[in-house]
Amino acid sequence: MNPIDKTAPSQTESISFEFDLHHSPEKVWRALTDPVLLTEWLLPVVELKLKPGAAFTFKTQPYPGWDGIVNCRILEIEAPRKLSYTWVVGDMALDTVVTFTLTPTASGTRLSLVQSGFKPDQKQNFGGARYGWKMMGGKLVDLLARIP
Repeated sequence: MNPIDKTAPSQTESISFEFDLHHSPEKVWRALTDPVLLTEWLLPVVELKLKPGAAFTFKTQPYPGWDGIVNCRILEIEAPRKLSYTWVVGDMALDTVVTFTLTPTASGTRLSLVQSGFKPDQKQNFGGARYGWKMMGGKLVDLLARIP
């Protein structure tokens, strides 16, 4: 049930993953929007308000080349179907959009994750984000198995 990387080999503008999860859309939605749960699988989140236009921040330990901060703004929210927000990393000049789409299935939920807006000269950012989402997607799957 790990994430399936749907990114085409020639693709450089967006990353795409799909998860077939044996959990209800409501439970998956909680993992995407509850600050405590987000911290467990993605990154620690600061001041998350679930309304269009609301700004929030992911903040973690800095490492060389990254201050550990991702600035976000909610673009679209339709519980429990769709969540889209900007994903801006200032010191990398990365300005992308992350979109989660939840579709009910017979066995649970199909979760689609797309991060779009990479520029042609951001191959390293693209590769890092692709690796990161695969790793964090695995953490999301583990978290969903643990929580009620």
